[in-house]
Amino acid sequence: MDKLRAIQLFVRLADLGSFTKVADELNVSKSMISKEISRLEDNLSARLLHRSTRTLTLTQVGEGYLERCREILMKMGDAESFVQDLQDKPKGKLKINAPMALGMTDLSLLFADFMEAYPEIELDINLSDDHIDLIEQGFDLGFRATSKLTDSNYIARPLTQFSYRVCAAKQYFDQHPVIKRADDLQGHNCFVYSYFSGKNVWPLGEGVSISGTLKVNSTPFMMEAIKKGLGIGFIPDFVCEEDVQQGKVIEILKDIQKPRLTLYAIYPARHFVPPKIKLCIEFLEQWFKRKF
Repeated sequence: MDKLRAIQLFVRLADLGSFTKVADELNVSKSMISKEISRLEDNLSARLLHRSTRTLTLTQVGEGYLERCREILMKMGDAESFVQDLQDKPKGKLKINAPMALGMTDLSLLFADFMEAYPEIELDINLSDDHIDLIEQGFDLGFRATSKLTDSNYIARPLTQFSYRVCAAKQYFDQHPVIKRADDLQGHNCFVYSYFSGKNVWPLGEGVSISGTLKVNSTPFMMEAIKKGLGIGFIPDFVCEEDVQQGKVIEILKDIQKPRLTLYAIYPARHFVPPKIKLCIEFLEQWFKRKF
């Protein structure tokens, strides 16, 4: 048996939790994957998975084996990257996780430029606002836009900073009183971003509790409701800047102090950092310097 191939299948199966999903992803049959995993278990003389008609879970042995398999695959990736570092042209796959809104705005432009500069690097980009474990999900690089980075499992490189804006459409105030102070927001329909660390408290002044008729995990989605005059949002400027400039929404409470967001490029701490990651980060740093 090809043990390395079996290990790769086992790790992917643990990530996706389904023979069907792995089969669809690799364009192979479920029976082939099942046979490979069975051969691996026979070779190890240990059960790695509990199988049922609806669920797939790791045994205790499987959990420990999975952790070590991830380390093996990471070291193999490091070894391949070391070889690539000696070549004239960087190549290989770069798997990246980025916030949805940022990926649809600045990062889409950035990586289009990156693809032109390094056509032999294959990008696999996942846009999601969910908290993702980069190591567990097999990502080489991630982006986090936050006012406070708390995860110490990763190396973090600051790239640029953004601000927040409190936004509403002009027509919203045709039926609602004018807002002059942060406390005035308590009488208004303020939308909530699901992943905002402050939950229902916006960090304006000493902090103001808000409530509203919309809670959503996408700030671009929220902007559409704001532009229709349905409510107020606390929005990063990379999402709302164009709409503010075009007059589709207005910024209120401009002079009140607001926290700043730092965009970090983060990657798992490891002894050898693959050159494609270092190259990408250096490109990002230079790109943001030129833009801002």
